[in-house]
Amino acid sequence: MHFFIYIIIFFSFFDLFSQLPIMSPFAESLGATPFVTGLVVGMYSLSNTIGNIVSGFLTDRKGPFYILIIGLFSTSISLFLYQFASDPIGLLVIRFLHGLVAGLIVPAAFTYSANKTSKDKRGKRVALSGAFVGLAAIVGPATSGILASKQGEVFVLGMTGSIMLVLSILSLVLLRKIAIEREDKVASSPYSVRSIFQQNGIIKSFAGAFFLMFSQGVLAYMLPLKVLHLGFDTKTSGLLLSTFGFVAILVFILPINRIFDRVKPVYTLAFGMCIMGISMLLLGHTDPLSILYVWMALYGIGFAFLFPSINSLLIDSSEQSYRGKAYGYFYAFFSIGVVVGSSITGFLELDATGGFTLTGAILITVSILALAWRKY
Repeated sequence: MHFFIYIIIFFSFFDLFSQLPIMSPFAESLGATPFVTGLVVGMYSLSNTIGNIVSGFLTDRKGPFYILIIGLFSTSISLFLYQFASDPIGLLVIRFLHGLVAGLIVPAAFTYSANKTSKDKRGKRVALSGAFVGLAAIVGPATSGILASKQGEVFVLGMTGSIMLVLSILSLVLLRKIAIEREDKVASSPYSVRSIFQQNGIIKSFAGAFFLMFSQGVLAYMLPLKVLHLGFDTKTSGLLLSTFGFVAILVFILPINRIFDRVKPVYTLAFGMCIMGISMLLLGHTDPLSILYVWMALYGIGFAFLFPSINSLLIDSSEQSYRGKAYGYFYAFFSIGVVVGSSITGFLELDATGGFTLTGAILITVSILALAWRKY
């Protein structure tokens, strides 16, 4: 059953990543100005953050089964709605709805997986879930880009909607036992939001999620600019990003993933974030293309250590009765991190060297603070 949850996680992130190469052209084809096009792209992240938080609270109250079904089915409907978008305002409304309902899926899916995993295997499980996220990051943009060039953006969105509809039906059959068990009849948590944010391990998990995606936002913004400045095309940017994804997946699935069950997550978190910070510094001060591939591979190693670590910290620091809320906020920080990372570097008008240097320094500093504040 864990594998089916991984499939849900894969297609949830496939939905996210497949939008990247097609949403801006789709908005422009409807007559959107550059400002509105930016709103169209960012609206998903805004409403997705809200959906993540709502999902956390509902998951603790109703259990992940119902939230997964509602999220998958409503996401399917929202994806079909894109065919009715005829102007930029209509597209904005659909983007808001899409992000909101899609935000229900991932916290519920990860809560289910965490609740059904024994502590001695939780590191390996979250590493495998990370592999599916990484695979979606590689397959999603490439698939949507190819299909959109031949069939159009609406076709890609409709195809993803069809997959979500099938998953919602399969979930009704395969995961119905969860609704009957009601998560072993665990009651909703008396924990307040404030008390959750006072727990050391959970705070570190949230911080790790935020800075992980902060670096992703900077990478998505700055790497194509650096590549163009060096005289290469966007295809090269895609290959560089794929390099980090492939390396991360290798770490996730190879026997080295056992380290996440044997070493305390705070140490693997600090190691991963530090490696990512070093790679960002090196990316900012390197020009030869062949060396850039090496630094992106290094970034992939750091990413592969950080992602399972922050999930393990969250699982270890939370109880089943309020884990849904914790995961809701966790993925809200994911969404916010991407927006803040790209926005800050844009606001400061930094070039690629400055953006990578600032991000690298921040990541290394946070990794040191995580080790200095080891109690959780």
